[in-house]
This record gives sequence, C-alpha cells and structure tokens, in this order.
Amino acid sequence: MTNQHPNAPSRALSPVPASGIRHINRRHPERFTVVGNHLTQHRDLSLTAIGLAAHIQSLPAGAKVSIKRLAERFPEGEVRIAAALRELEAHGYLTRTRERLPSGQVITRTVSYNNPPAMTAAQPPPPTSPPPPPEAHDTAATTLLTDLRRHDPRLLLAERDVHRLAPAATAWLDRGIAPEAVRRTLTAGLPTTPIHRPAALLAHRLTEFLPPPLPAAPAPPPRPDPLQNCDHCDRAFRAPVPGHCRDCTAPSATVAA
Repeated sequence: MTNQHPNAPSRALSPVPASGIRHINRRHPERFTVVGNHLTQHRDLSLTAIGLAAHIQSLPAGAKVSIKRLAERFPEGEVRIAAALRELEAHGYLTRTRERLPSGQVITRTVSYNNPPAMTAAQPPPPTSPPPPPEAHDTAATTLLTDLRRHDPRLLLAERDVHRLAPAATAWLDRGIAPEAVRRTLTAGLPTTPIHRPAALLAHRLTEFLPPPLPAAPAPPPRPDPLQNCDHCDRAFRAPVPGHCRDCTAPSATVAA
C-alpha cells in the first residue's frame, strides 16, 4: 500500500504573483529603445519628466525638441513640458545651450544623455609608467583648457576631460589660431543657465567652430640670375655661371661658324 502524505501540496506553486503587476513580455524585433531603470524608476523625477526623457531618447538625431514642438505633440502644454525639461537638465539627462552661429543667428543646442550615471563613473587608474613628455602645442592646449575656469567658473574641467579635449584644442593652435582667440570662441555667448556638462559643451564648440586651415602660401617669384663680370670686357651681365656677355659671345659664334 502506498504511503500517503496529507500535508504535501497537491500541485507546484505558480510563479504568478498573488497581487501587483504581472508582466507578459515579448521581444521587440524592430522599432524599440533601450531605457535604463535609473530613469524609469528615478525617485526625484516626475512622471512627466520620465516619459519625456524616454520620448526624447527614442527620437533620431536632428529631431526638433523645442518646447513648442513638444507641446504640439503632447497634451501636457508648454508650462508642464518646460518644467519637465528643467528637471531633466537638473539631473543630467539633458543640456540646452544657446549659441550664436558665425552668421549671427542664435540657436539652442540640445544634447540628450541616456545614461548620466555612467558618465560620472570612476575612471580606471592611470598607468604606472610615466607618460611621454608632451609636445609644445599639447602643453599650450592643456593650459588653455585649464585656464577657462578663470573666465567662467562653470567651465571647471576634470583632469581627464582636459587631456581628452587637448587634441581638439591643439588642432586650433596647429592652424595658427592664437590661444586668446580660441578662448574667446569657447567662452563667448555661453548660456545663463547652469552648465552641467562643460566638457561636452567645449567638445562641441571645438569641433563645430574649427576654422579651415590657411591656404598654402603662393610660390615666390623666380629669382633673377646673379650678376657676373664678363671674362672678356669685364662688363656686368646676368647669367647662372661666369663667362662672356652677349656682345662678346656673338662675334665668337660668328667666327666659329
């Protein structure tokens, strides 16, 4: 006779939770955006800001994300959308800077950051071997970038950012641009709002505003032949090597003929 166990469960426990949300997930083969839980479960962002950040991250590069354009797309209105954008700026998910183009037009540059925590993660320790001595322009570039905080405290850069931006600043110096002119370009027309990502702002300006190299200098005109003294009449004439002047050469040529 088979032993019976009246206390044993009649069936396996179900993985379905007794209460709360239940997820039924299917893989997206196309048209999807990866959004981090640091955003979707952010404790200090409003639901409007979280949704707006997810929408912005799903847009292609170059899409218009002005307050007016977003208000046309969503029912929240300009006031709530503007407040949500300020939230995203305060927490590093967005930067908006006003810049004046060489044509004089003032535009707003918007940069979306899908993973701000990763951008502030600790960097690996530097190698133990001493770095090679910097070139003269590299030293000038790092000095230029480090000194920017004297002109605007918001442009305070970490040491790793200075070294990362130095090659872009060196490109300006290699094209004959004076350090003072580079500094004016980097600090002119800065936004009045806080600058949360100064390195990103400077990297954009160093790349977008880089002037073209100067055209090659024209070749100098050919130099005239040096003055020579005729071996026969001692008259001065121009020729590449010493010899006879034209008058003294002609009779000789006639006699030889």
